[in-house]
Amino acid sequence: MRETNQMSTDWLASGWLKQDRASSRTIIEDYLNHSVALDKKYMSRQCRTHFHLAHYTYNLFKSYEERLSSNEWQAALRLRKYKTKELDTLLKRLKNSSKAEKSDYGAKIQELQKQLALDREEAQKIQDDRDEFLSLALEGYQRSLVVGGKYDLQVVFRLVSLWFNLFSRKQVVDSMIKTTKEVQSYKFIPLVYQIASRLGSSKDAQGSTNFQNALASLLKKMAIDHPYHTICQLLALANGDRVKDKQRSRSSFVVDMDKKLAAENLLKELSSFHGALIRQMKQMVEIYIRLAELETRKEDTNKKISLPREFRSICQLELAKVPVVTATIPVDPNCRYEEGTFPHFSGLVDSITIMNGINAPKVIQCIGSDGNRYRQLAKSGNDDLRQDAVMEQFFSLVNMFLQNHRDTSERRLRIRTYNVVPFTPSAGVVEWVNRTVPLGDYLLDSNRIGGAHARYGTGDWTFLQCREHLACEKDKRKAFFKICDNFRPVMHHFFIERFLQPADWFQSRLAYTRSVAASSMVGYIVGLGDRHSMNILIDEDTAEVVHIDLGVAFEQGLMLKTPERVPFRLTRDIIDGMGVTGTEGVFKRCCEKTLSVMRENKEALLTIIEVFIHDPLYKWALSPLKALQRQKETEYNDSCLDDSQEAYEGNKDAARAILRVKQKLDGYEDGEMRSVEGQVQQLIQDAVDTDRLCQMFPGWAPWL
Repeated sequence: MRETNQMSTDWLASGWLKQDRASSRTIIEDYLNHSVALDKKYMSRQCRTHFHLAHYTYNLFKSYEERLSSNEWQAALRLRKYKTKELDTLLKRLKNSSKAEKSDYGAKIQELQKQLALDREEAQKIQDDRDEFLSLALEGYQRSLVVGGKYDLQVVFRLVSLWFNLFSRKQVVDSMIKTTKEVQSYKFIPLVYQIASRLGSSKDAQGSTNFQNALASLLKKMAIDHPYHTICQLLALANGDRVKDKQRSRSSFVVDMDKKLAAENLLKELSSFHGALIRQMKQMVEIYIRLAELETRKEDTNKKISLPREFRSICQLELAKVPVVTATIPVDPNCRYEEGTFPHFSGLVDSITIMNGINAPKVIQCIGSDGNRYRQLAKSGNDDLRQDAVMEQFFSLVNMFLQNHRDTSERRLRIRTYNVVPFTPSAGVVEWVNRTVPLGDYLLDSNRIGGAHARYGTGDWTFLQCREHLACEKDKRKAFFKICDNFRPVMHHFFIERFLQPADWFQSRLAYTRSVAASSMVGYIVGLGDRHSMNILIDEDTAEVVHIDLGVAFEQGLMLKTPERVPFRLTRDIIDGMGVTGTEGVFKRCCEKTLSVMRENKEALLTIIEVFIHDPLYKWALSPLKALQRQKETEYNDSCLDDSQEAYEGNKDAARAILRVKQKLDGYEDGEMRSVEGQVQQLIQDAVDTDRLCQMFPGWAPWL
């Protein structure tokens, strides 16, 4: 730094010698800009140094952890235990032995004591080194965050992962306390959901109280600085016991009262900072919960109805401090969220539309202070929106990696996301994705004069004929080929219908192909299932695809009665929309670019997924899907499993999910490691494989 300052001084002095007083202001300004540039360069270098040092010591810590949990180390512990017992036995015999025997026993005892002392010394040294490397890693990551730079996102996930996995260790709690004091709270906002979900959990006899106190302090700081990104999460936790009896009996919602009480206590503490905001947010949340749980009649399905009288007054409340819950509010590092910088809740339109479905979700329109109407979907039932929220969160983070890479940024590769806001374990609100239509609706819907297949597939079989034929025939492969012969793809007509200008037609088809490629690769990595035609929307303005209903993830689709054997949906109509090149050309290149970026960021993605799938609110062993599957196959009730067994099964599933994601990112397919190009080629072949498609559940419509 001295050399830098000397260079700067010399540069300034030479400027003064060459210029007259009239140009002195320009020289000073140039000097200040030069100093700022030098400072930024120095800070960037400092951040990189802290990150790489922390990364190095973290890997050393991990190697020691692996050694201490290895089979060899466990065998050594068993041997040490055996030697300890042998020593105790010899000491007992020594008391009742003769003089001659005492001499023999004494030599053996002395030898055993030396061996055990050496073993203990070695074990203590290894444990001390492990703890030292952990402390250095935590300190390095914390300093990297204080300086700030391009590693912030990766560091936050790694740091939080270490906190959650090692919460009972003193240095972890110390790291949390120090980080809370020194690091700007906005850097933890991407993980506010996961951090909040740890409230009241992670109990341990030695460290739980300290860990919970440190966690509450961090959340409190985040809520004070960024209330619009944090308080809603706390309100959802405080409503953790709001599950209807009939939902509780049919599903697997587990009420965690410790978490509920911890959230309520934290909200009380925050009342002195954001009391008015919290009161208004509670009012808004109550409105949405009651709307989501509103009982409706079957005859009202797909109809617009007026709000019941008891809702009309409360839905016209103007909550000036509460933002439109599905609007995206940018995080301000300076913590300045002034009124007027975002649309706030001004009420609801006095009519709602009842959608088709078991739980009859309601389409509502929120009136914003900006005059816009925000369409939203209020849902209540067995579908846990918390899982959808986690997947949308993951997609947003992957988008950051795609945006930061030159090739994927130039191609505008991304996953279309939308906001999901849970309010209770069984109720919440979803952002309505405007100007979109489900692929199934476009291709088949009777409201579109029979859908595209009826309009352009003259003489072809109907959807019901295809489904019945695949369900009834024993030879699935033969039945699938016959269906394909009598049901031609028509997806390319979507672009001809909506984009009349050649340039628009070309751009929309390109956007569609890129979107399908990016969502296919990311969906494969996280094991996203249940991709039937009604769970994929297409934007009528841009032709990008949007995936909805994300509750079946991390290969849970393999646990269905009829397992999903394809890596992603790449059926004939999907391919037909890509044009004459099909899966070759643009689609394959974009798949390769997306997968390449994910491989480059493998470590960060694994850390992200590890934090996500160890989330105590993410239900593994007892998701509604798995509970139903277990009930069908074993004829047990949910009550057959106690809490410890549920947690054990959840941990097994989580560990298996991490391992599988790692294998995919490493390029392992069918037990062989493949290049990016080879892996993409294999996945495309698997996705269009007739033997796999013909075995799919007929309702998935593998011919469509």
